[in-house]
Amino acid sequence: MPDMITITLPDGTKREAEKGITVLAFAASIGKGLAKAALAGEVDGKLVDLGTKLEADAVVKIHTFDSPEGKETYRHSASHIMAQAVKQLFPNAKVTIGPSIEDGFYYDFDMEQGFTPEDLEAIEKKMAEIIKANTPFVRSEMSSADAVKLFTEMGETYKAEIISDLGEPVVSLYDQGGFKDLCRGPHVPSTGYIKAYKLLNSAGAYWRGDEKNKMLQRIYGTAWATKDELKAYLDKLEEIKRRDHRKLGRELELFSHEDSTGAGLILWHPKGAIIRRTIEDFWKAEHVKGGYELVYTPHIAKLDLWKQSGHWDFYRDSMYAPMEIDEVQYELKPMNCPFHIAIYKTKKRSYRELPIRWAELGTVYRYERSGALHGLMRVRGFTQDDAHIFCRPDQIEGEIFRVLDFTLFVLKTFGFTEYDIYLSTQPEKSVGTQANWDIATGALKSALEKRGLAYTVDPGEGVFYGPKIDIKIKDVLGRSWQCTTVQVDFNLPERFGVEYTGEDGAAHQPIMVHRALMGSLERFFGVLVEHYAGIFPVWLAPVQAMICTITERHADYALKVAADMRAAGMRVEADIRNEKIGYKIREATLQKVPYILVVGDKEVESGAVAVRMRDGKDLGAMPVDEFSARMAREISDRTIG
Repeated sequence: MPDMITITLPDGTKREAEKGITVLAFAASIGKGLAKAALAGEVDGKLVDLGTKLEADAVVKIHTFDSPEGKETYRHSASHIMAQAVKQLFPNAKVTIGPSIEDGFYYDFDMEQGFTPEDLEAIEKKMAEIIKANTPFVRSEMSSADAVKLFTEMGETYKAEIISDLGEPVVSLYDQGGFKDLCRGPHVPSTGYIKAYKLLNSAGAYWRGDEKNKMLQRIYGTAWATKDELKAYLDKLEEIKRRDHRKLGRELELFSHEDSTGAGLILWHPKGAIIRRTIEDFWKAEHVKGGYELVYTPHIAKLDLWKQSGHWDFYRDSMYAPMEIDEVQYELKPMNCPFHIAIYKTKKRSYRELPIRWAELGTVYRYERSGALHGLMRVRGFTQDDAHIFCRPDQIEGEIFRVLDFTLFVLKTFGFTEYDIYLSTQPEKSVGTQANWDIATGALKSALEKRGLAYTVDPGEGVFYGPKIDIKIKDVLGRSWQCTTVQVDFNLPERFGVEYTGEDGAAHQPIMVHRALMGSLERFFGVLVEHYAGIFPVWLAPVQAMICTITERHADYALKVAADMRAAGMRVEADIRNEKIGYKIREATLQKVPYILVVGDKEVESGAVAVRMRDGKDLGAMPVDEFSARMAREISDRTIG
């Protein structure tokens, strides 16, 4: 009678199994379909290969491509196959690291030359050969000393360095067809498990992300369970390229960044500035309605201010070198909060004045490595839609309610109705008492739950002075973008001695709530461009209607209609060039103008415009007043689609 063990499944179901059964065989005992889809196992919370033997009672989970762990195992295995292919084609290449990443994988190689598109094609073909061979991934363990010796003899000095830095007595290796790689695993059972893959591109990458180290050659790839899934993903990548805000920013003349002015610094062109102004006007008007007062603060301050706030100690890597003015050191501001505190402290405050809500579109400056800069998404100078609320302890939950409601209203206005919410808790490096951290975290948690908003706890991702709520919006392609943040802060009021006189006549410390709804105007603008593919709703479009004349004799009429509509607050231009009407319509369509108004003899005689939409839909002729009223309603209602 064989020894039996008890296996507990994730749903609590218990099954008897023969001692020594492999994870894959156990999956097959549950069902052939599960065994066929299985990619990795999890035993008592530890990810393992499917070939791992079960020797004692355990909680076991089978991971397929439907789980994050299954995807990671599958894609990490694909990265090893790619590394094997590279080594076969380029024997002098040294392998470094090759992790799975979201939707794919990469591997870094030390090579003198970069990879060409032809190289990637050859590597893909070699990967196909390796996959067809269906070679097993074989795990082994070795002492670190022996492993260092092995990889050094192989010329794989990066692997030897990694092992030495790990400081572990024993390391694990995987071998497929003679290609040995340092790896914790797990991996799929054999190379034939990889069904659909594509190498996407290559780029330079510094060893360990340090610019002081050698530049390596990185290959990015993606891998999916089926060819249909791969095709859908590649189609999505093409759509992302089509929507790239950097490309559309040039084509639509919205913004640019020039070497002559400095990396990561944005130049807003007239059309982009119109959209930005529209966003700012909406933001300011709604804040005033919501009980906020607007303030303005300088771009620099004495270095001592940032030392007192704690930014110099906790945020210095993101700050620029101080400048000296009249023998005093000044610093470009990375944040607006110390300025708002300075305004608060200009006079004594009573409990009756609280809450005080101050909002500012404040431009700040933060250091980003040149390699991290990306269009509008990662810049060195940007404008936060910032606000700070000074309130009493009994007001904090109500203020967070207000901020959450305000946030969802603003996001919905711009067309974002899907989002993920995260509650970020105390990081390892923090300031303030544990009691205050617990109070602040509890207030944020309570507000979310009482508002019925689903959230995920993000451990240790709070800022150094307090916990926060982060809201990541989802665009039309399902991508997440960090925008809103709400932070409770007991620390800065304490550091700056911020007080109010309570009802008891004594001095009390207010609570400070930091919040930004859109995050930064630059990033939010970039997200808007990609979300709408540059096809902005009428209320945001830089040119809301283009009047196109059929012949030169219609120019005066077109100019008058445009002037009247502009006087009514609409952004209208007239194309009176001596060009064919078809050419003018195409030009306006390429510029994604919402309405194209054609005027000829009939329209002049009847005081009308022939209305076409940018998608080609023909609305026919209508009186100018009727069309103006239609467009005015869309602008006023901030219609999205």
